[in-house]
Amino acid sequence: MDEYLTIENISEGIYKEKGSKFLAFAHPVMSIEEIKEIIDGYKKEYFDARHHCYAWRLGIGNEESFRANDDGEPSGTAGKPIYGQILSNNLTNILVVVIRYFGGIKLGTSGLIYAYKTATTDALSQATIITRLVEDRVTVRFAYESMNDIMRIIKEENPRIINQDFDLMCSISMYQRRNCVGSLIERLSKFGEVV
Repeated sequence: MDEYLTIENISEGIYKEKGSKFLAFAHPVMSIEEIKEIIDGYKKEYFDARHHCYAWRLGIGNEESFRANDDGEPSGTAGKPIYGQILSNNLTNILVVVIRYFGGIKLGTSGLIYAYKTATTDALSQATIITRLVEDRVTVRFAYESMNDIMRIIKEENPRIINQDFDLMCSISMYQRRNCVGSLIERLSKFGEVV
């Protein structure tokens, strides 16, 4: 499996209940570092909110990781419903943050679960869902004399080039669709060192 569903851009949603306001923000993400940065940004921007709950999911299959955080709400009433909506839409490489402004009236366990789920659903319904390829990074280092052979292989295999350096020792870094990466590595390794 080398395709997955995610969202194209940031999207927002909102849910209001008994004076409480739930602001939901969905982000496409690629790393835990990026996730931490986004969450910290929301905590600074919405410093006056009572709760900054979230859930995220990265990767697919055996490489999948995820986390759900209730940020002070009763256990299982915020992060879990957010994560549930990510799963029910079969999305990955995504972060959803729901910020709650407390309106003074308690919603109870079922009310909180419904509120976080609904705010997340609204944000995801505003998003453009896209299919992305799982890609592996490949770097080849080679002598300048092998340039024509390397470039012919790259043209035929069609990876996405991200960096090129043509010095005494040349190198090209690229991303290739996971189910095609074996062929690319095998062919490139005849003319250079593949890492």
